[in-house]
Amino acid sequence: MSEPTTLAARLARFAISTPQENLQCPSREIVHLSMIDFIAVARAGADEPVARIAREMVLAEEGRADASLVGSDVRVPARAAALANGAAGHALDYDDTHFAYVGHPSTVIMPVVLALAQKTGATPSALYDAALIGLEGASRVGAWLGRTHYQIGFHSTASAGSFGAAMAASRLLGLSEAQTIHALSLVASRASGLKSQFGTMGKPYHAGMAASNGIEVALLAQAGFISRPSALDGEQGFAETHAGECNNAAFEGMGEVFIFGDVQHKFHACCHGLHACLEALGRIIAEGGAVSGQIEMMSVSTNSRFMRVCNIASPTTGLEAKFSFRLVMALAVLGYDTAALDTYTDAICSAPPVVALRDMVVVSIDDTLAETESVVTVTDKSGVQKTARYDLSDPLPLAEKQARIAAKSASLISDGAAQQLWDNVMAEQTLPIL
Repeated sequence: MSEPTTLAARLARFAISTPQENLQCPSREIVHLSMIDFIAVARAGADEPVARIAREMVLAEEGRADASLVGSDVRVPARAAALANGAAGHALDYDDTHFAYVGHPSTVIMPVVLALAQKTGATPSALYDAALIGLEGASRVGAWLGRTHYQIGFHSTASAGSFGAAMAASRLLGLSEAQTIHALSLVASRASGLKSQFGTMGKPYHAGMAASNGIEVALLAQAGFISRPSALDGEQGFAETHAGECNNAAFEGMGEVFIFGDVQHKFHACCHGLHACLEALGRIIAEGGAVSGQIEMMSVSTNSRFMRVCNIASPTTGLEAKFSFRLVMALAVLGYDTAALDTYTDAICSAPPVVALRDMVVVSIDDTLAETESVVTVTDKSGVQKTARYDLSDPLPLAEKQARIAAKSASLISDGAAQQLWDNVMAEQTLPIL
């Protein structure tokens, strides 16, 4: 069979024609963990202002009772459920990250497959097939668009995520390859999201936007909607107009090899760009090398891409605190639990001991470090230095990852609810419930 002539055609073939046996791979185990992680985080985030406002909006619109809505017993249309549930899943900024994608995949894809599986009566197996298709597709499109797309100001969670959402929706709705091409080409006109929204409700809204986009275009394509097949990689297409690098190596082995398995789950309730720093600092603290009152200075070296993501020098709100190297390092040294949601408050940003230690932190750029890596040095008042390096891309054994996600979900939604969710997802016997 000849190679598809457009990227939309190539992605459509992957989405629709990848055989089910190819989806029974190690990455499917990670899909299970990401589903558990997403649902726990979404439930915990359901009362955040952005989640509440989005939920109240879709409830006020009413409509077909297709899909469940986190934080409510009322069902709403699938597209509306995806919007509100996606926003809830990213409201706490505690969801997973894929560094090839440069975005958060599960908070976009899981709302799509959960809503459409309920709408269509799909089997749990079909739900997880579609989830892996969408998660993999979003990750590879993000890698294809590259760092330039992200660095110039586009939020890949929403942009690349919209394409993954369209792929997942097309698979679950049983679209043909031709229909899926139209869905993917159409979503090129819908994919959006600007990093200027970081630190506001706009960022989690992007996730819901992308999820809703995917369902909308798939339903339109199913109904016969037509779009230009070259809208991704053609003249005046998405890549050309959105600073895409068009790194075609990102699609090598697609359908046979699954890169989604490299996704990173969050074990601190803040921006993922801060996690390597916190893990490195944690090693120093564990060795007694960072004691409050004895510190002269702390420094962290990181890749330059995080300077415009999570380097708010003097945050004033709990939300801004989640994007501040200086503040989270101070919190960690002072013994605050950086994995706890209630650590990040407006009040903590102005607490005198926190501010004093925050102002001892120097953040510097080192582009010899990987994007997943940080180096932390703590200097005490006698001049003794302790240094630690941590790289999030270092493989974490599956058993350890499972244990940490189980503990995280229990802390977010209670031991009993977390165990019930774990059993449901791992068995693939019934659809997960938000």
